[in-house]
Amino acid sequence: MVTSGLNASGLTLLKALPARDSQRPARATVFASSAGIKNLRKKISDFGEKIRRQKDGSEGRPYNADLVQSIGAIAEAGLRALWRGPDQKFPAGNDVRPWEIWLDKEQATRFINGAPEHGVQLSADRLDFPEDIVVIGTANHTALAQAVRRLGGVRALTAPAVTADYFDALDVEEQLEWVEEIAGRTTFDDGADPNYITLLDTGVSRAHPLIAPALAAADRHAAEPGWSLDDVNGHGSQLAGLALFGDLTAALQTMSPIRVRHRLESAKIIPDAGHNPHHLLGAITRKGINAAETAGGRRRTFTMAVTTTDDTPHDGAPTSWSSEIDQLTSGASGDQRIPRLMLISAGNTDQNLFGNDNYLAVCDHPNHEVESPAHAWNAICVGAYTEKNVLPAGEVGTPLAPVGDLSPSSRTASWSSQWPLKPDVVFEGGNWRVNGAPPPMRHPALSLLTTDHQYPRRAFTFTCDTSAATALAARAVTELWSDYPHLWPETIRALFVSSARWTRQMRSHLPANPAKGDYAILFKRYGYGVPDLDRARRSASNALTLIVQDTIKPYRKAGSSSAQHVHNEMKVFELPWPVEELRKLGAAPVRLRVALSTFIEPNPSEPARGSKFGYASHNLRFKLNRPNEGEAAFLARISKAAQKPIGPIVEEDDNWIFGRNRRDVGSLHIDELECAASDLARRNLLAVHPVTGWWKTKLVADPQNLVARFALIVEIDAGETEADLYAEVQSKIELLNMIQNVV
Repeated sequence: MVTSGLNASGLTLLKALPARDSQRPARATVFASSAGIKNLRKKISDFGEKIRRQKDGSEGRPYNADLVQSIGAIAEAGLRALWRGPDQKFPAGNDVRPWEIWLDKEQATRFINGAPEHGVQLSADRLDFPEDIVVIGTANHTALAQAVRRLGGVRALTAPAVTADYFDALDVEEQLEWVEEIAGRTTFDDGADPNYITLLDTGVSRAHPLIAPALAAADRHAAEPGWSLDDVNGHGSQLAGLALFGDLTAALQTMSPIRVRHRLESAKIIPDAGHNPHHLLGAITRKGINAAETAGGRRRTFTMAVTTTDDTPHDGAPTSWSSEIDQLTSGASGDQRIPRLMLISAGNTDQNLFGNDNYLAVCDHPNHEVESPAHAWNAICVGAYTEKNVLPAGEVGTPLAPVGDLSPSSRTASWSSQWPLKPDVVFEGGNWRVNGAPPPMRHPALSLLTTDHQYPRRAFTFTCDTSAATALAARAVTELWSDYPHLWPETIRALFVSSARWTRQMRSHLPANPAKGDYAILFKRYGYGVPDLDRARRSASNALTLIVQDTIKPYRKAGSSSAQHVHNEMKVFELPWPVEELRKLGAAPVRLRVALSTFIEPNPSEPARGSKFGYASHNLRFKLNRPNEGEAAFLARISKAAQKPIGPIVEEDDNWIFGRNRRDVGSLHIDELECAASDLARRNLLAVHPVTGWWKTKLVADPQNLVARFALIVEIDAGETEADLYAEVQSKIELLNMIQNVV
């Protein structure tokens, strides 16, 4: 009866403990939404104040008597009351530790968004059940209790499940049983036009039951005809498991169905014995891609976790291998002259150079610069960060990197600002354990679980570092492309990278009020941060994303035959801003994020490779009009500046957060602007214009015949401000047209 009364009040009984003695009465833990608390207060009030009358006029039993009379006292539950496990397993002390947090689905968003402000760091992993969302949070008792009290929504707490080392240590028979269990609840889509992840690696084994359904025998290739197609080394098969399932540790801890929407291809570029001659690495990569593409036209995410230290540090300047990558991605090389989406790992640090403290200083050292060819302009370079900091109970030692910071294995980019920002993004790459004298060591519990190439002798193994991060990134970007199969590779790159954000831990390295130059340390370590597929996939009511795909002819012949070619045109777009909604917000701050993506064709000749303008076929920039700057004035300002040899260097207000020194490098430009909503309502003109590239030189006879594709991603975010930006834009989306070419 009491339970019935609670349910009718919008409350949920989570746990009940019987009375032990007169000093310890029965206790119940109840979950309450704000509406539930309001209902409970009303029931208690009705019990004390309202009088129930019988038919004969006498007083009847009070309202809600069963519920209220059973309650001796009401108190806010502490963490122990929410603990789902045995009492003796409740964590002792106030150390920072991981917690498995069960959230009410209707209130989960508030807790997830607010938890970091209270010192609770949440991992990106989510389990979605009919009534609950489960997350992993890292915090001490004090911080977690504060978050629970102030944010609400927490239904239960427990200890996180086992780490990767548990499954890796199982005997063969048990591993095979787990494989069978996962395979039984996995659906491999057989769509007519799937996306493919093409692994340029050591080959992939088809013996594994978790790989074979996604990898046809005919989709294994090799750069050289005489090479075997099997994976002797194991590296390629490890990446295959991650590319299909992500970290298998998460998959093994749930009974939820698994859906794999993409397929695999393997293009072997590493022989079983020895190494490729370094001067042939670009050619071997091209041969691997050509071999894969003999299967026909497909949407492929080419994924390569193979790099070299031989020409590293290179200070960001092009190498022969990175230049060939730029040719392949732009469509200037390969048997098929088509643009290609490609991901490359940043390369791994030398573990022996690390001590047991300040690991970031070692990662930041020039000797640990991003390896070739990961600095290629058109490819997505993937570094590694980590959320893994749990060692098995009783295990000695401590994790080296804090949650949300750079993985110790990840290289960084310390080169000059004229070369592209690398890495572009970061994904989970594992952590290292400090235990005694240096160097710190990799540990299975701080690594990712994946498929082993020796099946059935072994089913699982663990992996880590930037290779693992790159496979995870390939899985994520391919899922995004599967949602939007009509988008170009250039567009998917922009949408994916632009969705990335720095974690709270990454941002802790900034001063309180950062200037533009302060962001350099974040870019060199983390690129733009950790991509968010939910942000990339859809527009919410208070945040929206606009996508433009277009072409431009950057240059034309000058009027005089002796003169160098000149800039030909710019593209100007009138953006369908939600003007009325922005005006309603008035001075409330909003953020505008713009991403411009194009694939350049390289010219790595010795004179050209020393200049970003000489190396790239074309360079594009974007500009936004100022408040109250009409179309004519905006075009005049940009056009006048465009006559300068290297294109417009236009004075801009300081509201751009990153600034042109960080933005205007490489072939992917991203920046954010923060301003009052009413100001943004008046800034609806966006120009894309060329600056100098080698197509503009006398090397090209007829530049007016050369066309460059580009993609624009424009995001507006009102943050926590209540606004309906999407609805107004949706009604006028047909107006998102180029208003004119400006010659």
